[in-house]
Amino acid sequence: MENPNSELILIRITGLDRPGLTASVTGILAKYDVTILDIGQADIHSTLSLGILFRSDPTHSGLIMKELLFKASEIGIDIRFYPISTEEYESWVGMQGKNRYILTLLGRKLSAKQIAAVSGIIAEQGLNIDSIRRLTGRIPLDERKASVRACIEFSVRGTPKNRRQMQEQLMTLARKLEMDFSLQLDNMYRRMRRLICFDMDSTLIETEVIDELADRAGVGPQVRAITESAMRGEIDFNESFTRRVALLKGLDVSVMREIAESLPITEGVDRLMYVLKRYGYKIAILSGGFTYFGNYLKEKYGIDYVYANELEVENGKLTGRYVGDIVDGKRKAELLRLIAQVEKVDIEQTIAVGDGANDLPMLSLAGLGIAFHAKPKVAANAKQSINTIGLDGVLYFLGFKDSYLDEQGKF
Repeated sequence: MENPNSELILIRITGLDRPGLTASVTGILAKYDVTILDIGQADIHSTLSLGILFRSDPTHSGLIMKELLFKASEIGIDIRFYPISTEEYESWVGMQGKNRYILTLLGRKLSAKQIAAVSGIIAEQGLNIDSIRRLTGRIPLDERKASVRACIEFSVRGTPKNRRQMQEQLMTLARKLEMDFSLQLDNMYRRMRRLICFDMDSTLIETEVIDELADRAGVGPQVRAITESAMRGEIDFNESFTRRVALLKGLDVSVMREIAESLPITEGVDRLMYVLKRYGYKIAILSGGFTYFGNYLKEKYGIDYVYANELEVENGKLTGRYVGDIVDGKRKAELLRLIAQVEKVDIEQTIAVGDGANDLPMLSLAGLGIAFHAKPKVAANAKQSINTIGLDGVLYFLGFKDSYLDEQGKF
């Protein structure tokens, strides 16, 4: 039975980290049979910061502190003691019921200016930062090295005063300070994402395949003008698709293989696909492009589902028509929901990634919708975006650390 007069003591330990340090400290506490109420430890460049909140019999408190001070002197660390009142402890316990959010910052590099601006918004919204961790590997001093990226994850607790305003403030900062961000409620769904759906053109590949086909057919400028207008949301996707396909009439189908074999794969796709497959994610392509190219990527990366548009062929030539229903924005959202049902995945466990106006319905429906190097209208309406690095930036929004990936020895 606990002593009703027991004392609550917080100890904070800092110093050069070494094997056995935490064991030495907790060994002393174990000797006096204290109850540990909270413990946290961080290590930054071999500098340890360890905090322990414990409950002790008052007759033992002096002895515990004395032994800890001797041990601190022996191993060269600094230790401080703070008495905690019952009221302070109960207030801390009460914080457990509050929301927790994960705010992820991502960029080629992150400076004090960016971190200060974001932490300022967190404070303005009445949120408390519980922890900060770096997801990327240590940054090389030579910034010219390839694939340099930086990602920091904040765990914050509380309820924003105005969630919409906070989102808008972060979006403004992202544009001004050349960084990306993701703000997610930290719940069971965030930690159990299982299905990810990608747009193809200008997302998995750095081109619009219909533009490549149009160049071979000699109608590139006409098709590009329609494509750009559609992606900006200025004209209906179905109308633009029908008009563009009609311009491809007479093109030899052998051209599709030539284009497929030289598709410019987006930066980070190889790494992203390797990790997603290794960790058991189901992967789908939901594209307003064409099934031929989607199936090429399916074979290359082991993608599970491909839904795109089928071009009609007669006598080895494109007819300028398509077969079946057009995969437009509405259809993409329907397919996302359908695949989730087939895979028995809650919609909150899904991720959608795309760049165009026809991706907005699936980005809005998914548990995590990410605009990737997106058109202005898309970026303005998406809750998460990646504009500064490659597609493997998605991994950081899912909570992966570079150290996990390095263990695989492939990337």
